[in-house]
Amino acid sequence: MVRFLQHARRALLFSPSLRSPPRPVSFVTTPPTLPSFSPSCPSLSPARSYISEMRWSAFQENLLRILRTEIDYEVDVRPPQEPVKWFKYFEVEDRPGEQWITLKSKYGEEEIKADVTMFDYAVPTTVDAKVKESDGETMRLHISLVVDVRKGVESDAVLQFICSAWPDALEIQHVRAVKDDHRISCPFMGPRFKNLEEELQRPLLEYLEERSVDAELAVFLHQYMMDKDRREFVRWMGNVKSYVEK
Repeated sequence: MVRFLQHARRALLFSPSLRSPPRPVSFVTTPPTLPSFSPSCPSLSPARSYISEMRWSAFQENLLRILRTEIDYEVDVRPPQEPVKWFKYFEVEDRPGEQWITLKSKYGEEEIKADVTMFDYAVPTTVDAKVKESDGETMRLHISLVVDVRKGVESDAVLQFICSAWPDALEIQHVRAVKDDHRISCPFMGPRFKNLEEELQRPLLEYLEERSVDAELAVFLHQYMMDKDRREFVRWMGNVKSYVEK
């Protein structure tokens, strides 16, 4: 009985309802001091804003003057030729504003398509040409093209040739057989064409030559891309000019 009373007393003394209520806590804080902005603050100075506008106006007028001069020179002095629609058996599809063109042709029941880049790099034609890069004749321009030969419109089997077009020659870099519905992002390209045995290289070169993918096509592509390069340059300057004028 004594133990029971001791436990009851201890429970009563430590009951939460009998404890002293907590002292109220004040949450009043000092409000932050806001920065004061003076009319003479440099970032809001009307004089500085006016000077910035004057500088932009001068820059704008100078840039527009240069662009107009360059456009007039390109159009009047060496105007680019209009893109041709056909070359031999190939229909030529220009892509304004892009760095590609597409050629399409047929050979019997085969469908031939070539995606061709603009000039993507150049190599020196002589040992000391690196010192004379300002002379265009010392550099040999390169064009890349991917030629797909498909056996019929409904066929998904494609024989693909990755080629290089030089000013006077066309070279095969890789040959591979692919399917339209199984193209992968990083395919195995096969061995380099120049590493194949000569008795295998010759028939593949003749295969393309019979379909008019040859040195004559390479010469045409270089002439075409020279004109396309000028057309795209004029278009680019016109787009920049239109933006600055807004």
